Amino acid sequence: MNPAARELSKALNNNIKNPKLAWQIFKRIASNPNSPSHAFIPSLPLLLQILIGAKMFTQINALPQLLPCRHSMLLLLRLLAKSGHVTLAISQLQAIRAHHPTRPPPISLYNLLIRSSLQQNLPHCVRLLYEDMILSRVTPQTYTFNLLIGGLCDSGCLEDARKVFDKMPDRGCLPNEFTFGILIRGYCRAGHASQGLELLELMRSMGVAPNMVIYNTLVSAFCKEGKTDEAEKLVERIREDGLVPNVVTFNSRISALCSAGKILEASRIFRDMQVEKELGLPQPNTITYNLMLEGFCKEGMIEEAKILVESMKESGVSLEVESYNIWLMGLVRNGKLLEAQLVLNEMAEKGIRPTIVTYNIMMDGLCKNGMLRDAKMVMSLMKNGGVAPDVVSYSILLHGYCKKGKISEANKLLRKMIADGCFPNNYTCNSLLESLWKEGKVLEAEELLIKMKERGYALDTVTYNIVLDGLCKSGEVDKAVETMHEMRNQENGCTPGDLDDSYVGLVNDDNNRNGCTPDLITYSTIINALCKDGKFDEAKKKFIEMIGRDVYPDAIIYDIFVCNLCKMGKVSSAFRVLKDMEKKGHNKSLQTYNSLILGLGMKGQFFEMYGLMDEMRERGISPNVCTYNNMIRCLCESGQTDDANKLLDEMLTKGISPTISSFKLLIRPLCQIGEFRPAQEVFDISLRIFGHKEVLYSFMFNELVAGEELLEAKDIFMSALDRCFDLGNFLYQDFIGRLCKVEMLECASDVLKKMIQKGYTFEPASFMPVIDGLRTTGNKHEADEFAEWMLEMASELKVTNQVSRKARVFNRKKVANNDEKYWQNILHRDDGSGVTLKILNKIQKGWGHANISHLQSPKYDFLDNY
Repeated sequence: MNPAARELSKALNNNIKNPKLAWQIFKRIASNPNSPSHAFIPSLPLLLQILIGAKMFTQINALPQLLPCRHSMLLLLRLLAKSGHVTLAISQLQAIRAHHPTRPPPISLYNLLIRSSLQQNLPHCVRLLYEDMILSRVTPQTYTFNLLIGGLCDSGCLEDARKVFDKMPDRGCLPNEFTFGILIRGYCRAGHASQGLELLELMRSMGVAPNMVIYNTLVSAFCKEGKTDEAEKLVERIREDGLVPNVVTFNSRISALCSAGKILEASRIFRDMQVEKELGLPQPNTITYNLMLEGFCKEGMIEEAKILVESMKESGVSLEVESYNIWLMGLVRNGKLLEAQLVLNEMAEKGIRPTIVTYNIMMDGLCKNGMLRDAKMVMSLMKNGGVAPDVVSYSILLHGYCKKGKISEANKLLRKMIADGCFPNNYTCNSLLESLWKEGKVLEAEELLIKMKERGYALDTVTYNIVLDGLCKSGEVDKAVETMHEMRNQENGCTPGDLDDSYVGLVNDDNNRNGCTPDLITYSTIINALCKDGKFDEAKKKFIEMIGRDVYPDAIIYDIFVCNLCKMGKVSSAFRVLKDMEKKGHNKSLQTYNSLILGLGMKGQFFEMYGLMDEMRERGISPNVCTYNNMIRCLCESGQTDDANKLLDEMLTKGISPTISSFKLLIRPLCQIGEFRPAQEVFDISLRIFGHKEVLYSFMFNELVAGEELLEAKDIFMSALDRCFDLGNFLYQDFIGRLCKVEMLECASDVLKKMIQKGYTFEPASFMPVIDGLRTTGNKHEADEFAEWMLEMASELKVTNQVSRKARVFNRKKVANNDEKYWQNILHRDDGSGVTLKILNKIQKGWGHANISHLQSPKYDFLDNY
């Protein structure tokens, strides 16, 4: 560097923090006609760095006027392009063209600008540069076309890429191996491996030798498409062309097969690599082992994965943190948390430091198993180990709280997350939003949505689907349809609305650009809600609209139509949908069969119902408990309880575990037709399978009471009292009243005494039929004793307003609505009851639901600190 250039560079260095002065110094020297050009050209990179850092773009635009030679101007363009300011460089290019109209820029500069434009995703700049190059009569190189073809392939414009490829000879350029490789890779990424293979044939016919990269790309693509035979043929052709398949070739095959779930085929290739050394196969490397390990773990083949890890150790393959992370993920996803802990200990013993990924894997596994306290401890260990939790760490734990319905804990964690400088992302907010909808906290969900908008979160399709699902489940189907309509038509432009009145304000132009468009889940949610409301015509319109927007239906959407049509009794319509479903290549699923069986059974078409069960077995689809329950329900409703009993026996014989509903479906119709002994037998079987469950006892008791089988009901009830069951679902008050009505007063008294003896606090009005009966029969002393117990219980309920022993023993909601009615009935009796008059004053003091305090729901100020 000459002295003048050295002095200028020194002056600029001294004024890096004073960009305006640096610019004045450079401008003065460059404006001096006596200053040689070589004095300031070496300082251009430093000057440009200073001006860009200070955002002095006006001064940058003035540089071409100060640069006296073409060389310095071209250098300026290259520096601008490399610094990421392509649009600025292109505007300077026009200035160069104006200064030197007869000397166009070299092709190397165009190539640089095109490459930079592609890197910054500026396709309009690429088009502009190519057109300018043609106008300037600058001959493009093969490298230029390679850039253009690569950019088009990355944008998914394969047809345009092929057109550019075909025009290359017209521009005097022949494709080389890189040209073919770029286009073949584009076809393979788009799932068109066969077209890539055709290009390979063209490549060979033009005398361009394929390389291993192209072969490996094609092999991997065919494997991903499930065309393993074509992949095997390609491996043979590699050898025919004098090339040797390398470890990348085999890794590509193994990776594709594992991704497709074909783990056994991948394992066979891996085993060949291990043992067939004489065939010249490459030995597996760490990547090969990791691919197989991940494949085994994804398929739940933990024992095979464990053997593989041991073989890695024996073979001397280094287990790095990436391998341990894969192994840990496989263990925690399959519920092997203790083994995962041992793996962590092994890492510590070998001095392998866990990464943030390691900790996040452990936290995710613990949260999915409901072990939130342990997950929180892992986060503490992470911090103590010097690893700061990231947004993924917090989101995993927060999602765990939300799944458990612990909204207040999730809110605290969110505040802690923001306080630690780790700001929530869309996944975090969507987790909270979904949980709020599930908890029925609609106002809080709306508040969170508003704050997400205020904080600049791009509400994506996932957010939208959560909102639509929440609206539909809240019965706001019309509002959900309106919101989806705005979501779909947002490209036409609209003014965001008020979220409290309408959800249409969620979507704006930014959201639309960020991919906030209806997808298959969106349409499934809306169509399902419309079908449940019986609005099949509107559901059909949404179905047609979905296809028109290139969102193609899957078997689930067809099942939605079939299921809801069957429930509405429109079985013939369901079969028409089924015909279209199979025409589109979707096979009937277990859900489809279950819906059709229910629909046919409801219509009394039992022969067809049994035929469908035979058909599903022939197709290898095993009936499940839902299938049998649907059939049992329909048979019982038509009075064919013997056939329903046979189905229950068949379930038990085939090892299909019935549900409690299976037994309830049988017990009720048997009791309704007076077959109490068979009903009791079914009840006894249910107890042997499920144990002594309160739901079974309460159901059987209530059915016996309804059927006036009071002695059998008493046995069930006494057994329930012995087991200290919650009596909320037992119709004990009706039972006591019926006992007194049929003059089984002693039996009713025994029941009440045992309830008191067991420490139950229950509806005080239950005493009245017994008290009246005792007084009528002259047992005044015993009647007064029961009256005292009633008063004591009423007093206790007045003080506590809650049940003293086993949670609730009566339905609080029911009592809240009806206890005033119960007591008014007692107070207005005209039978001269002395007991009624005695307790009148106590009753009038306000015992009942009017004194129950109403708790105010907590307010959740989400994101207030952000």
